[in-house]
Amino acid sequence: MYQLEHDGDVLEFYDQPPQIKLDYQASNGCRLGVLHTPDFFVIRTNSAGWEECKTEQDLKKLAEKNPNRYFYSQEDNQWHCPPGEDYANQFGLYYRIRSDREINWVLQRNLQFLEDYYRSESLVVEEAIAQSLLAVVSSQPGITLAELLNRSTGAKSDDIYTLIIQEQIYIDLNATPLAEPERCLIFRDEQTASAYRLMVEQPSVSLPAISPVVNIVTGATVSWDGKGLNIIHVGETEVILGAENSQLIELKKAIFENLVRQGKITSLQTPEKTAISTESWQRFYQASPEDQAEALERYKTIEPYLNGHPPENETIPARTIRHWKAKYLTALQKYGCGYIGLLSHRSVKGNRQRKLPEDTLAIMEKFILEDYETLKQKRMWEVHAALVRACEESGVIAPSYKAFTKEVQRRTGYEQTKKRQGRRAAYQHESFYWELAITTPRHGDRAFEIGHIDHTELDVELVCSDTGRNLGRPWATFLVDAYSRRLLAVYLTFDSPSYRSCLMVLRICVKRHGRLPQIVVVDNGAEFHSVYFETLLATFECTKKQRPPAKARFGSVCERLFGTSNTQFVHNLLGNTQITRNVRQVTKSVNPKNQAVWTLGLLYEYLCAWAYEVYDNRRTSGTFPESEGCVCCGHGNWWQSGSPHDFLR
Repeated sequence: MYQLEHDGDVLEFYDQPPQIKLDYQASNGCRLGVLHTPDFFVIRTNSAGWEECKTEQDLKKLAEKNPNRYFYSQEDNQWHCPPGEDYANQFGLYYRIRSDREINWVLQRNLQFLEDYYRSESLVVEEAIAQSLLAVVSSQPGITLAELLNRSTGAKSDDIYTLIIQEQIYIDLNATPLAEPERCLIFRDEQTASAYRLMVEQPSVSLPAISPVVNIVTGATVSWDGKGLNIIHVGETEVILGAENSQLIELKKAIFENLVRQGKITSLQTPEKTAISTESWQRFYQASPEDQAEALERYKTIEPYLNGHPPENETIPARTIRHWKAKYLTALQKYGCGYIGLLSHRSVKGNRQRKLPEDTLAIMEKFILEDYETLKQKRMWEVHAALVRACEESGVIAPSYKAFTKEVQRRTGYEQTKKRQGRRAAYQHESFYWELAITTPRHGDRAFEIGHIDHTELDVELVCSDTGRNLGRPWATFLVDAYSRRLLAVYLTFDSPSYRSCLMVLRICVKRHGRLPQIVVVDNGAEFHSVYFETLLATFECTKKQRPPAKARFGSVCERLFGTSNTQFVHNLLGNTQITRNVRQVTKSVNPKNQAVWTLGLLYEYLCAWAYEVYDNRRTSGTFPESEGCVCCGHGNWWQSGSPHDFLR
């Protein structure tokens, strides 16, 4: 059990809450009694109960499968579990479903950004630096974090983030992510931030325009002596007006009409907005490049006519110009942008309806779902033959083989491949998003937030430093920072990947940088499930995240670096194994085992020099110089030399 203070309540969480029995009717009509273990049993100050946490996507699937167990209520916009609530009510407790929709992703992202500062117990900002930062923030309310970071106040970024967690300066962590400093506004305190929002973000109020024409109908708004009045009643002889203070004004209809004619009573009309409507933007984005080019040519043609200066020698017919001008003015009145009216949208013209009858389309879709998209992996012509027979028996027009194959190909993609060949075969068709929304996996907001660990067998043969005997190919372990793409640590050994390689690369990271990544991403190798490896991460409060099995893209950060290390460094060494890809071309004279001259210690020395110096400099500069001196002595193109003797010359 552990405690957490939240909103003034002291919450007590039990890691292993007791099981409860859910009694409900399944979708097939059977009565079920299911033993269920909720995620948490929470004891609050004034209440207690079970809480189950699930993603919104999972809840929708469960609601379709078991509507009597899970359903979404439109009244309170919450997910409910009636059998769980019934069980809890008999003990005076509650049962609540929590979904990821309740998570404030911006706040979570900011808390992860500041996690190291919150966990540290020895953060101190020098008094002079703190006062300098406070003076800047007080004199410039709403200064962005980017501007404050660039100010020459003698403060480091750590000082600013420390003042934020110590609440000496205020930033709304719920509003904008700290990883985007140009959007983050900083204030002296929360009250100053609230006043700033009232001053800057207050919506503008449009003053109504006065029209001399009055429509004498119930509900119309008029102005009389500078005050707005509503017409409450229009009778045969009287007109009743309503004021803001709920007072009623009765006037003879003849007197009211006379005041209107004199201009003392006028109509209040709100001016039309001239802003471009959302629909016009949608039409603009839907237009093809050809439509855009055509519309621009049309606008250039009618622009002189719109300005009242028609050209003398016009080659385009006057009727066409009048047509384009009318479309422009109509769109200007309807959408707030006349250019939209000049777009042809040829891609949506014509008859887009399906030519086949509805019965044919329905039976064709049924055969595709139930006969083609199955693990039997039938060929299209076999399914089409069965479809034709079924259509003849039902008296329905049979689709041609060409129409059937087009319909199948229209459905080609992840779902179809998954149904026919399984999820692993369908993985290559799955949509891959580098970054789409706040919930999409990212590569971190800062350095040392996410680190990737992986192993690779280098393409080079090594020899013993004492006997010169061939020892085979070594294994390299890389720890890569996902945010900066820097190599944090490199470890080289003859041993196959094990927990020792993982611990050593983390040890080297601490030795070089004095810290570990906050999150360590690994694959499903046995070495990453080691008790020693997990104990080390738990001791230093590092989070281990595993890549999904059979999804190689999640390891692209390391995998791409492995290829870079081979092409830029290893493949330039004597004894590299590139030639072994074509086994029939390998002879004794070119066999990498006979060409090997590198030892493990010497290779590791220069691999570190490449990783921490050459690769790092090239990565930051974005260039690859034609010649570089040795990082140790400055001699020659050392990384392109073939043997260690060239390096040491």
